[in-house]
Amino acid sequence: MPDADLPPPAGTTPPAVSAEPESPAGEPADRSAPPDRPLTSRTGEVAAVPPHRSGEPADRFGSLDRSSPSRMGEVAAVPPHRPGEPADRFGSLDRPSPSRTGEASAAPPHRPGVPTARRDRRGPAGLGLSAAGLTCFLLVALLGPSVMEPALPGGAGQPPYSLVVHPSPYLVIGLTVAGVVLSVAGVALCALAARRGWIFRPRLLLAAGIIAAGAFALMPPVGSADHLNYAAYGRMAVTGNDPYVTTARSLPADPVARAVQDWRDTPTVYGPIATAQQTFASLVGGASVRLTVFVMSLTNALAFVAVGLLLYRTVRGDPARELRAVLLWIANPLLLFELVGGAHNDVLAIAFAVAGLVVFGMPDPLRPRPGDGRGLSRCVSAGVLIGAGAAIKINVAIAGGGPLLVLVSEWWRARGTGETGHRTGLGPTVARAAALCASAAAVTGLAYLMAGPHSLDQLGRASKSVSLATPWHLLAGTGGGLLVTMPRSGVRLGSVLLTLVLLVLLLRALPRPHVGGLADPVGDETFRVAAALSLAWLFAAPYALPWYDGLGWATVALLAWSRFDGLLLVRTGVLALAYLPARDPRHAGLPHDLDWLVTVVRAQVTPWALTLTLIALIAAAARWSPRAQSPGCSPRAPAGSPR
Repeated sequence: MPDADLPPPAGTTPPAVSAEPESPAGEPADRSAPPDRPLTSRTGEVAAVPPHRSGEPADRFGSLDRSSPSRMGEVAAVPPHRPGEPADRFGSLDRPSPSRTGEASAAPPHRPGVPTARRDRRGPAGLGLSAAGLTCFLLVALLGPSVMEPALPGGAGQPPYSLVVHPSPYLVIGLTVAGVVLSVAGVALCALAARRGWIFRPRLLLAAGIIAAGAFALMPPVGSADHLNYAAYGRMAVTGNDPYVTTARSLPADPVARAVQDWRDTPTVYGPIATAQQTFASLVGGASVRLTVFVMSLTNALAFVAVGLLLYRTVRGDPARELRAVLLWIANPLLLFELVGGAHNDVLAIAFAVAGLVVFGMPDPLRPRPGDGRGLSRCVSAGVLIGAGAAIKINVAIAGGGPLLVLVSEWWRARGTGETGHRTGLGPTVARAAALCASAAAVTGLAYLMAGPHSLDQLGRASKSVSLATPWHLLAGTGGGLLVTMPRSGVRLGSVLLTLVLLVLLLRALPRPHVGGLADPVGDETFRVAAALSLAWLFAAPYALPWYDGLGWATVALLAWSRFDGLLLVRTGVLALAYLPARDPRHAGLPHDLDWLVTVVRAQVTPWALTLTLIALIAAAARWSPRAQSPGCSPRAPAGSPR
């Protein structure tokens, strides 16, 4: 909003006190008045300015029924609302607004029934497209076993529930493609509208996301067959076998293990806490694959909802931030499909990691001054939560780098200054960093120690993998790279170096959250650094699947709007289209005339598409300046701001 007109220079003659004539443009010719005389309205009626009483709080925007004195002593009249003119939440853009000189402008009175949000057709259109995309995904799950949905052995009356109509592979893949395209377009339109001030009821979207997550949990998982492996690993633990050594093929007589389709010769690669969840589900489900899968789907959906509520609660009180957090997570149809609809345990790990970041980032009520840093107990609690997430999937440990780098930055500033106060805080800063690392390592290490000596075997093997749908497939792969072939060790080294380069660029470019609940430098930096680490890892990793992007979405949800949201959206959408389905095509029953989805789209088109996305990320980060305020997000919501 432009600054208000400045006061008339000294020596000029103010206009006479009379009814204001209309200018040729239809606006008042001049609304300024001498500080010692009352201001007149258009009708010529004099509006008296009562004196400010001592102890009476001054209104930030001026009273709605009278002119408020400014620091310069001048007042600005409020022209009446003309019929047909839209009411603007922030006042008309062509009328004077409060300037730094102290000139005040009263806000026009709000009429009942007139929406206070800025109207933008892209917002409702985006919501409609997102709803249509979500409907396509739900319909794929509802239709029952198909090329996108493995059959679940078990009693017909047991959850999860679906129809059994044996839909055509072309139908379900077409529905999934439509769902991905509509969802990407919907989220993009909502983001564009929100950046320009569009506001929608966040609670309504929050409720819609919770309902959608519940609907997915009540239907069989779609998109991959990983949940069959989860059920088998839990069954192995219940029956006395070591899931870190035993394979599904080695248990041909077990009703749960023989339902596994993909990875039949591979022990579990998941952490001990993930195995504990699978064991719990197997204890409840027994020999029923269907019931075992339902228990895991339910716990994953609860974790997804918990993350959404946690993000929403962190930004509560700022409608623009609430809308962003809801749109990018719990009301994001792509994440609902990939994380909840696919029943992937990544969401459990993300839930622990986000909880750890929030615990560390929220101001400590016992240490109200930002310079005091975080208390030792906060660091220990955050480390425990992040360590638990790493004991589910080791890759979420990278989010723990957010708090750690913030503490390292504090230590470096204390070390580099000669001020006594800073040097006094050097020891406590080191102690907090040590407590964070020690607590996280203790939880993760103890979990793996209890899981047995082979619990880390598969992690070493998995770290050497290169998936078809990454830029690294241009240089390496099972059958060699598309351009050249380089050793896997070179790919791993290149991935680490690329991650570091992206991290440096993103730390410079990512905007700060400026969230009211994280209203100090420590809180602001925690999520920003965690987001930079997550995005750098996602874009540089040689192995990628669409549901891996959940970590990136969870960490950027509290930042301000930026072009990096769009790049992450493109990446997630491209990966979702690359894995149709994320299953062995022969086990899934994919027709041979659709093999091009794997041999062309996944293995050739997607690596190039993600390479272009990576280049765009580097270019955007290299020239992006986060100093400019991102549109659509207020710097900080004051305490008690209206909802």
